[in-house]
Amino acid sequence: MSGDDDWFERAVGEADDDAEGDEERETTEPDVDPSDDDSERPDAEPDTPDPDAFEGFGDESGGSGAAVDPDSGDDDGSPFEEDFASAFQNAPDPEGGFGGGGPGPGGGPGEAGPEADFGGGSGGPGAPDGASAEDFDENEFESAIERIDLGIDGLDDMILGGVPKRSLISVIGSAGTGKTTFGLQFLNRALADGKRGVYVTLEESTDRIYDTAEEKGWSFVEYADEERLAIVHLDPVEMANSLSSIRNDLPDLVKAFGADRLVLDSVSLLEMMYDHPSDRRSEVYQFTRSLKEAGVTTLVTSEASGDNPYSSRYGIIEYLADAVFVLQYVRPSDFQETRLAVEIQKIRDANHSRETKPYEITNEGLSVYRQANIF
Repeated sequence: MSGDDDWFERAVGEADDDAEGDEERETTEPDVDPSDDDSERPDAEPDTPDPDAFEGFGDESGGSGAAVDPDSGDDDGSPFEEDFASAFQNAPDPEGGFGGGGPGPGGGPGEAGPEADFGGGSGGPGAPDGASAEDFDENEFESAIERIDLGIDGLDDMILGGVPKRSLISVIGSAGTGKTTFGLQFLNRALADGKRGVYVTLEESTDRIYDTAEEKGWSFVEYADEERLAIVHLDPVEMANSLSSIRNDLPDLVKAFGADRLVLDSVSLLEMMYDHPSDRRSEVYQFTRSLKEAGVTTLVTSEASGDNPYSSRYGIIEYLADAVFVLQYVRPSDFQETRLAVEIQKIRDANHSRETKPYEITNEGLSVYRQANIF
């Protein structure tokens, strides 16, 4: 096994020292068969999801969502040597693939755009064969794009029809604005509907993610026991040393697991690994493209620029993403109260509100006050 391949063992071996002695979580058989509901499945997924693709992530029990100690010397507990390798070898080949070169369902790199659905007939780009541009029905165009809800009260109402499925979504905000909560709530929506999800964290420990979800009333431990949730903790230094391997392997693992949604928290740490702007842009582009090729709807969080709350730290991800949500603090002139506000910067192929609306982080997650104004 090469040095780069070690990233899997170290990633799934993450466990806090203060978590030693905790009782092992009991692994239960899945209550929901993901094959019964493929409404949010990409066309290019395997015929049968492999629940063992991410086996070993989570706690110390070694079951679904269980972390494995990389220093234990127990080769049988290595998810990479056993579960990951078998996932690659045994997962059925997808029937199709996603083309394109980068982000954007509208013909940009990363995913086939609307033109791929409608063809390029004599009526012009995006029009059915034999149809003229005047005969093209915009409503038919909109209805052909599958859409999903974010799972955030009030914010879903600001998006007319939902976010296009298999989009790359970016959430930009400064510290304390709720980016991680946004990502967990987005993932919980799919899990609550009986689907599958992957959470990749470069900042928080696996146990911390479980604790945060439990505080909000989200049954992430139960979802992991049902083999519908995989939480992957990657050390930023380890990721920098094995980025090429991770970029190549992660999409295959996501496909084998049958994930419907994926969250990466946060892309800013990935961007910080590169000193040269051209290298940074190229690597972030390649990494996000690999996630889009996995066929899942992906959400990445990003730190806001210190000078501009509407821009990410390096000003890259908002151009690659199909949808951008900005979370920020709003301080009135009298400085009596600081409020949180959300704005939808863009969503490709979807109409959305241009208003800036207040929101709160409650014990049930983010809640946007659609009918309220900032001041």
